[in-house]
Amino acid sequence: MKKSTTIPLTPLQNQGRYLPAYKRRYHMMAKPSGSTCNLDCQYCFYLHKEQLLHQPHDKGMSDEVLENFIRQYIQSQDGEEIIFSWQGGEPTLMGLEFFEKVVELQKKYQPKHQRIENDLQTNGVLINDKWAAFLKAHNFLVGVSIDGPREIHDRFRVTRSGKPTFDKVMEGIAALKRHGVPFNALAVVNRVNARFPREVYRFLTRELGATYIQFTPCVEAAEFKTTAPQFWREETIPITGSRRAKPGDLDSIVTDWSVDPDDWGHFLTEAFDEWVTYDLGRVQVNLFETAVVQTMGLPSQLCITAPFCGKALAIEKNGDVYSCDHYVYPEYKLGNIKAHKLAHMVFSERQKVFGMGKKETLPAYCKSCPHLNLCWGECPKNRIVRAPDGEEGLNYLCPGFRHFYATVKPTLEKIAAMLK
Repeated sequence: MKKSTTIPLTPLQNQGRYLPAYKRRYHMMAKPSGSTCNLDCQYCFYLHKEQLLHQPHDKGMSDEVLENFIRQYIQSQDGEEIIFSWQGGEPTLMGLEFFEKVVELQKKYQPKHQRIENDLQTNGVLINDKWAAFLKAHNFLVGVSIDGPREIHDRFRVTRSGKPTFDKVMEGIAALKRHGVPFNALAVVNRVNARFPREVYRFLTRELGATYIQFTPCVEAAEFKTTAPQFWREETIPITGSRRAKPGDLDSIVTDWSVDPDDWGHFLTEAFDEWVTYDLGRVQVNLFETAVVQTMGLPSQLCITAPFCGKALAIEKNGDVYSCDHYVYPEYKLGNIKAHKLAHMVFSERQKVFGMGKKETLPAYCKSCPHLNLCWGECPKNRIVRAPDGEEGLNYLCPGFRHFYATVKPTLEKIAAMLK
């Protein structure tokens, strides 16, 4: 196994350096149900975490951990707004009573000068009028996972018994609409729906009525259940563009349902054209708007396209804190909220090294790329192939991103010029 290139495997160091009054902005993704879910989406990268982390299946976040988290998260934050993000697994499995408790505890610890917001990422299956009324009353922003029209969505997003979920999700979205709950659409771009970019985009915007969309590429390494990319055996890492660096090959390093890098680029380019032609200024697509912002010379709004990361961590149901939602592996555990101060873990040297590694471990191929200022190597969890010169650490999606940015660059520059 090779040594990690993004984080040192050492115990939490220098806690005394971080005083309780030392506050900076960061984001924490809370997973109160852990990886427990009522669906069995084939491509889900989180369903296996209970086995990997040796957590009990039937227990969610305890009252002790919940209050500890809410109190410390609020106390360690600067700024006028504090955002709580609830994900999973499926967080609605915790029930309304849990989230009523969340709101009560937030009010208990909320300073007068700060505003608290909540967002909830859900598969939508359990959302009904009762849920929607609560979410509206407490100003929750809801993200709904939906991959496109029925035949596309139901390809991978099924129940534990293999039944389709499209109708249930649409019922949940209808409940949100009835109660005026703002919602976002999150589409996982996989090997299937990547081939239908305009159909997916038009469904989300015209049929679903989503005005904020997030496209998340499905990139799942064959060994992702047990091993983080930075700990792969060196001899197993293929060169970008080779057959093993694409889905579908028997010896591929990614699962069959992972998006093909070339298809990813085509998907983004076609969806971008739809967005610019029909929805510019009306629909927000986070990757597209961030590209415009970066073209204007402003900082990225997303960690994946920023030079550094490390300010978006994850807390599991038992209070364990990890460097990132995509790095919930034993090697990236920073500590437990019952034993360590949250601020100590978040602002530790160990987490700083993790975040700085996003830029410092870029291969030369990236550093010489004309699109570096838009991409910055994307997420380190996808850096699972070699560059054409054989250097490790290149992003699996690189061919797609290069095609996308090269194609849309003139349009990005025109939009940026209009906004300046």
